[in-house]
Amino acid sequence: MSTLKSAFDSAKSSFFDILRSLKPNLVIFDYLQPWASVAAKELNINAVVFLTMGAAFCSFFTHSVLHTFNDYPFSALALPESENHRLAQLMNDSANGYKNKERFWECMERSSTIVLIKTSRVTEGKYVDYLSELVKRKVVTVGPLLQEPANKDGNGEKIMEWLNKRQLSSAVLVSFGSEYFLSEEEREEIAYGLELSNVGFIWVLRFHGGEDVPIHEALPQGFLQRIGDRGLVVEGWAPQAKILGHPSIGGFVSHCGWSSTLEAVLFGVPIIAMPMHLDQPLNAKLVVEIGVGMVVDRGNGGFRREEVARVIQKVMVEEKGKEAKRNAQELGKRMREKQKGEMDDVVNKLKQLVGV
Repeated sequence: MSTLKSAFDSAKSSFFDILRSLKPNLVIFDYLQPWASVAAKELNINAVVFLTMGAAFCSFFTHSVLHTFNDYPFSALALPESENHRLAQLMNDSANGYKNKERFWECMERSSTIVLIKTSRVTEGKYVDYLSELVKRKVVTVGPLLQEPANKDGNGEKIMEWLNKRQLSSAVLVSFGSEYFLSEEEREEIAYGLELSNVGFIWVLRFHGGEDVPIHEALPQGFLQRIGDRGLVVEGWAPQAKILGHPSIGGFVSHCGWSSTLEAVLFGVPIIAMPMHLDQPLNAKLVVEIGVGMVVDRGNGGFRREEVARVIQKVMVEEKGKEAKRNAQELGKRMREKQKGEMDDVVNKLKQLVGV
């Protein structure tokens, strides 16, 4: 407990000094930084928590903090026992003796009358409302907040050149985000799955800690030669939003990180969901519930190439996939139409909070 108090007081003290120097009217803080709101309160500054995960996951997480996993009221998002166990571990993981669930809940309790969340009511309206009920604060959606980072290398030009040669909706983007690194076995199953699918693809590969691994050594022997120009494998950075917005992209093989999920819906691209950890399994459930994608079944032993190929084919070729694309396009259109209104609402709520 003394370690916890020392770490909390140190962070709060440093932030207090910054606030006293800057004298802002408002502090918007991260959902794992409860000390930020304490420092702000001591200076009579309003503080609002900002959630960068979806409302479905946040309401599930909050409900589980207050109640149990099993009585969450939305059955479409029910997770298998193994995933509930992983989430329980995440909730109870700690730094300096401070559990994640304690940090999270304290941030909710200390947010001034409202909570900001990176989502849209178009896709998560009922989960936004339930989260509001749980935290006893108005939960205000800020929209997808799409922003493409600056190009850090030459991949963007190479990718666009490749895409411009493809037919309409004929290729998939394959990417598992910047924080998850595929194991050798996962790379192999995905590679063979892509090969078996007979669908064009762009695969963005990342290696842990900037490992210098030649792509041809990271993939099954002969894979690059066999797929030829049907696929493009790039390492590191890629302009994801620009790729998803290209007319040649007809599907997104994704880990279902929240930003990636929002981007796919915003651009009307159906999702082939391969969730790995954290909020991703629950985000994948939401993808299925709102009808914008399908999940690759992990089974008991991890993802398997035949299942990867089957779901890619289903989304890209079969009628069920065409329905998912129509749903994604409709939701994406509605989300774009709502963006300005959502941001105007955020601005108005924050102005009211600080008395402007």
